[in-house]
Amino acid sequence: MLLPKARGALSGCVFQALQSGDTAPISDTPEPDGTEDAQLTLWVLYELHHRGFEDVSDDLEWDPHLIGLRRQLETDFEQTLRGRAPQLPEPGAFAETFFDFVASHDGPSLSGHIHKFATKDQVHEFLRHKTIYHLKESDHTTWVIPRLSDPVKAAVVELQYDEYGAGDPNRLHATLFARGLEASGLDATYGAYIDEAPLEVLEQNNAMSLFGLNRRLRAASLGFLAAFEATSSVPSRRIAQGLDRLGFPPEMLEYYTEHVEADAVHEQLAVRTICGVLLEEEPELHEDVFFGAWTSMDLEDRYADRMLQEWAA
Repeated sequence: MLLPKARGALSGCVFQALQSGDTAPISDTPEPDGTEDAQLTLWVLYELHHRGFEDVSDDLEWDPHLIGLRRQLETDFEQTLRGRAPQLPEPGAFAETFFDFVASHDGPSLSGHIHKFATKDQVHEFLRHKTIYHLKESDHTTWVIPRLSDPVKAAVVELQYDEYGAGDPNRLHATLFARGLEASGLDATYGAYIDEAPLEVLEQNNAMSLFGLNRRLRAASLGFLAAFEATSSVPSRRIAQGLDRLGFPPEMLEYYTEHVEADAVHEQLAVRTICGVLLEEEPELHEDVFFGAWTSMDLEDRYADRMLQEWAA
């Protein structure tokens, strides 16, 4: 993957420095031209810790100038995310409280639109946006594993084992998605559609990286995971039915039907065995678990709102 197109003064300056290898001028970077410019820059800086870029040296992954800028951007982003969160539940019976918290969240249903009303072009656009996460699915959570106690670590690895195909590289969820893209006539190359990704997609992916890369936010990462799993099974069924309605190939349907059953199991594991045990060990992390969960649902709502408004227009 090559660096994406800049979206403002900040990303333009940083991308030039990344290509030249001279990062010293980054200390005098301009202010971002809005949130999208800042979020794209942050996404690129995080991507240095994923698969990197063909036109950027791997030596720059831990460059102090880049890390300093990343810390500045992610601090601002974390403040934004925390400012969006409502009053979060008080400590109590965790699993029951968590499931009630998720069930009481009433957001727009993008999956419902895809199920009954979306056109094929709209679903193609949706799938292109989803490549930004699904082609590296679960990798953000893997960063958290070394930061956990043995019981929580074992439970996360159990979940990740399924996400990574239970030892079969052909069954990785990311591989299933790529296979579905190719069968649907879309580009399955990693990062192929980053220039199309709207702000809401960048924020979703940046939140997962923010939580996964910072040890102090490990509980937020696991709360994000738990809410993601708890809200995935039913929407996956609706999306699969919508894809079938529109005549998408079975390879694309398989990705979503795989998640109908898998995520119904994963939600219990993520809530009870992962987050529940974490809070038994470290009850002071209660608020961060719910902060991560709220962020997962809120960012998905923001993406759904945007797409439903654009498609209605």
